[in-house]
Amino acid sequence: MTITVQAQPFDFSFPLAHTALVIIDMQRDFVEPGGFGASLGNDVCLLQAIIPTVQRVLAAWRAQGGLVVHTREGHLPDLSDCPAAKRLRGAPSLRIGDVGPMGRILIQGEPGHAIVPELAPIAGEVVIDKPGKGAFYATPLQAALDAHAISHLIVMGVTTEVCVQTTLREANDRGYDALVVEDGTESYFPEFKAATLAMVCAQGAIVGWTAPSAALLSALPPPVSGFAP
Repeated sequence: MTITVQAQPFDFSFPLAHTALVIIDMQRDFVEPGGFGASLGNDVCLLQAIIPTVQRVLAAWRAQGGLVVHTREGHLPDLSDCPAAKRLRGAPSLRIGDVGPMGRILIQGEPGHAIVPELAPIAGEVVIDKPGKGAFYATPLQAALDAHAISHLIVMGVTTEVCVQTTLREANDRGYDALVVEDGTESYFPEFKAATLAMVCAQGAIVGWTAPSAALLSALPPPVSGFAP
């Protein structure tokens, strides 16, 4: 079954059976007080605001029986996969690996590394731990997508201009067509989100497509019979 969504810069069509929903870095360390995002001086309430939208799209996608991929940015406890160029840049109140209110910042297995409870993965969904901004770098993501014959991506998460955009560009280079859910992604800087969405679909979808969640949800068929979340 092919689904068509009203999108920018033109309609986005995708084969439902070969499309994955990718939710990027909806982690406590980025969207809750006391995490890495807040340590950089950011207002995390901006990111928290998209959780209901991401929930709605996630529930609808699960009801279709579609593949769901969650990503988490974080590092090994010994920081062997965190280069100094990343850890020491800037002047945050807490650096990666430091102990904060939710455990060590951006360290795998710590409370802050976890996906927010409202969006927690369920059995059968793919969880990708990534050491960088892009979801393909040093991860098994491509292998997981190949195993499910995925050719198209629906992308949500944070932040729009960093991990979301980096993943979109990585996906584009690997031959995937990708749609960003406009109200399912957010930045600590609204102007950065707006600029990123404009760049993504510029020049005839040079990186990908964008559409509001309402357009995607209205295009999906009725839920799979007998689905139980």
